[in-house]
Amino acid sequence: MFALTFLGTSASVPSAERNHPALLIEVAGQRMLVDCGEGTQRQLLRSGAGFRRLDRILLTHAHLDHVLGIPGLFSTLRLRQSAEVMMVHGGPSTLETVIQMLAGLWGAGRAPLPVEFSPLAAGRFVDAGDFTIDCFPVRHRDTDSFGFVFQSPARRHLQPDRLAALGVPDGPLRGELAAGRAVVIEGDQTIDPEDVLGPPSGGRKLVVIGDTETTEGLAQHVVDADMLVIEATFLDRDASTARDYGHLTAAEAASFAAASNVKQLVLTHMSGRYEDEEIFAEAARIFPNSRIAADFDHIVI
Repeated sequence: MFALTFLGTSASVPSAERNHPALLIEVAGQRMLVDCGEGTQRQLLRSGAGFRRLDRILLTHAHLDHVLGIPGLFSTLRLRQSAEVMMVHGGPSTLETVIQMLAGLWGAGRAPLPVEFSPLAAGRFVDAGDFTIDCFPVRHRDTDSFGFVFQSPARRHLQPDRLAALGVPDGPLRGELAAGRAVVIEGDQTIDPEDVLGPPSGGRKLVVIGDTETTEGLAQHVVDADMLVIEATFLDRDASTARDYGHLTAAEAASFAAASNVKQLVLTHMSGRYEDEEIFAEAARIFPNSRIAADFDHIVI
């Protein structure tokens, strides 16, 4: 299960309703941010999520609307005497931007709290057992941008009717079978896990893509996702402007979701030049299961 809280959904310039980009993801007891725009720490408070167990930031790229909230967040965590080491993942030049920003405030190699910087390269960079995170390169102007794939593994569960039919009693023996180990029950009968485990189920796939000028070459990472979160900064009538600024239109994002067999599409990075209704209408004509993210939306998959 992945729980998403949208803390900021604006494109470049904040509005009264939308803050700079940031997304809180919770999975298996762990909490992390994707991007940390200016004001993210206040958005965490306003959402009710707070700062507890927040120890990882994934950065899509180094544009300032996606990273300027880091110094303020770090300062607050210091005042709250957080002992956690903050892991910051991003492309090499993205991390260099953050390191220079922190150095300008606190001095070279210094920060208000313990920080580890982890440069991204395509592939898996987190394997927590209950979930994994992979990254892949994304094209957005002159940045070293990355998208992220969060996956929880499908699991096989014990089938109560099969356990009862075979006479497997409640207790440790069932735990052994659930762990994939054969057991011997009364009467010297050996029960194999395959006798009592159902088919794999419950796996989830979430893909988050920040700013991107194209979806070309990204389908292999997105295919069959339960949810795709992606920008839709422009409408199709302004496609040429989208190209100039390195962004997608709502129609392009929706077409990409449809072609990639995505179950749900969530559009973010909203421009104040459009009304939500017209963004949604453009996307929904192509991909009906579309949604426009708003600040403080909470979605569970």
